[in-house]
Amino acid sequence: MKRATVFFLILLAFDASTKAQESNRVTIIYDAFGAPSELERDWGFSALIEYGGRRILFDAGNDAKIFQRNVERLGLDLTRLDAAVISHRHGDHTSGLSYLLEVNPTVKIYTPREGAFFERMARFPEGMLEPYPSLPPEMRYFGGTPPEERPAAERSDLWDADFDTVTETTEIFPGFYLITTRSEKPGTRDMNEVSLVVRTPLGLAVIVGCSHPGVETILEEAAKIDSRLYTAIGGFHLVRTSRDDIEATVNELYDSLELERVAPSHCTSELGFAVFMDRFADRYDQAGVGAVIALP
Repeated sequence: MKRATVFFLILLAFDASTKAQESNRVTIIYDAFGAPSELERDWGFSALIEYGGRRILFDAGNDAKIFQRNVERLGLDLTRLDAAVISHRHGDHTSGLSYLLEVNPTVKIYTPREGAFFERMARFPEGMLEPYPSLPPEMRYFGGTPPEERPAAERSDLWDADFDTVTETTEIFPGFYLITTRSEKPGTRDMNEVSLVVRTPLGLAVIVGCSHPGVETILEEAAKIDSRLYTAIGGFHLVRTSRDDIEATVNELYDSLELERVAPSHCTSELGFAVFMDRFADRYDQAGVGAVIALP
């Protein structure tokens, strides 16, 4: 084989490897904070995980129309999914399923074991979005001015889809796992929540929805797959939580679980963002709608 041909093949292999690495990422589709852009901020969560050639939608936001517009503005193609995952039954994670099923009616959707999905809240409960004004505007919910009224959610029990209930740790693709944990906290007691775990060369990337069972509980369950925890991305449910309790959670993730990186999102709380950012420093990845978080 001629030297020029060999060199050309090496370049092709390098280019393919580079492109594969670039696609290892989590794109936040739906959240109530983020850098200024044409994307719409709303309470809820959704993310697209792209890793090793697989594409998995995780949660679907609080409003199907906003979800659709954000998907389109981000240029995402939901017809090319390997699967979708719904973390738990709340409407701020499920409502965009109507749009997903419109464009991809045969996609397999993994869900927790639940009897029904809740409707979206009409108002934010008092204290839910307690402000922390010293944060930069892109880290404040709704830029610091949240709306009061919320429309009613769609009823998930009317959807006809390929649902698959997760009852135990399941490897859905090589290196992709779903884990299930149960909340023991008042208000969501006995509610199951599914989290997505992706094996990377530097440890596990764990994508969570709201962490109602406790983010530390979810990460402990993930560590049964591999004790090396690389990152946690998503909502850590620290709204209406005292600074002392938030700091205890942060310390457990940092010291006991030895989490390498963190990307708090959704229901972590503005104070939670601040405490995590202070402790993790340059190991803190900025989330929020439109954010793209690289995976190794």
